[in-house]
Amino acid sequence: MSRYERWNALLELLAEHGKLEVDEAAEALDVSAATIRRDLDQLARQQMVTRTRGGAVAHNVSYDLPLRYKTARNADAKQRIGAAVAALIAPGEVVGLNGGTTTTEVARALAVRPEAERAEPGQMLTIVTNALNIANELTVRPQVKIVLTGGVARPQSYELIGPLAGLVLAELALDVTVLGVDALDAEHGATAHHEGEASVNRLLAERARRVVVAADSSKLGHRAFAKICGLDRIGTLVTDEAVSPEVAAAFTEAGVQVIAV
Repeated sequence: MSRYERWNALLELLAEHGKLEVDEAAEALDVSAATIRRDLDQLARQQMVTRTRGGAVAHNVSYDLPLRYKTARNADAKQRIGAAVAALIAPGEVVGLNGGTTTTEVARALAVRPEAERAEPGQMLTIVTNALNIANELTVRPQVKIVLTGGVARPQSYELIGPLAGLVLAELALDVTVLGVDALDAEHGATAHHEGEASVNRLLAERARRVVVAADSSKLGHRAFAKICGLDRIGTLVTDEAVSPEVAAAFTEAGVQVIAV
C-alpha cells in the first residue's frame, strides 16, 4: 500500500469513526505503529486531522476528501467508466465536465480517442469545464478545445465555483454534460458534498441537451448534502459491474439508461 493509499484509508476511517487510535489503525492497515504515527503527523501538518496523544480526531474536511487522496480508490472501475462515457460522445460535440476522479478519466479517454487525433476543424471536440486539473491536462492537446468557466478555486476538488462560473455558463450551449457526483439516489437524484460545487454542476446540467452521470457503484443508493439535479435531467448512468440489480432497476424504472462496465 502506497503512502497516498494509506492516507486515503486513514481519512476514511476517521470520517467513519470520528477518531482513531494508532494501534487500531496499524492493525486495520497491516502496517507498523511507527508508520501510522508518521502518517498522522503528516496529515496533521496539512491540517487534515488533529493529532491526539494516542492517535487523531477528524477535521470536518475528512468527510470530503481532497481529490489527490481519491485517485487510488476504484481506479480500474473509473478508467473503464471513462472509456465507456467517451464512446458516447460524438466528434465535434461540446462537452461539459465537472471535477472529480471519474470525470478526469473521461477527459483522458476523450483526449486519446483515435478520431480526435485526425479531427477536421469542424469536428474538434470542445470541453467546457470548471476543473483546473482537467484543463491543465488537456490544454497541451491541440485536438481538444478547452473552455474554463472561471470562478474561485476550491482546493479539495480543484473545481472553480461561485458566480463567475455561472456568468460564463449562462452564455454557452452544451451538447452533453458528464457529471461526476458524490452520490446518486433514485429518490433524491444527483448530489454533492459542497453546495458551491453543486450549484455550478447544476448549471452545467441545465445548459446541456443531455446529461450523463459517470459514477462507480460505491456512489449509488446514497445522497450527499447539496442537490445537483433530479433524475429527470439525467439520461444515462455509466457505472461499474458491481452495481446491485436492485439499485440498477430503480434507476431504470425512473427512466435512466444504466450502462455497467
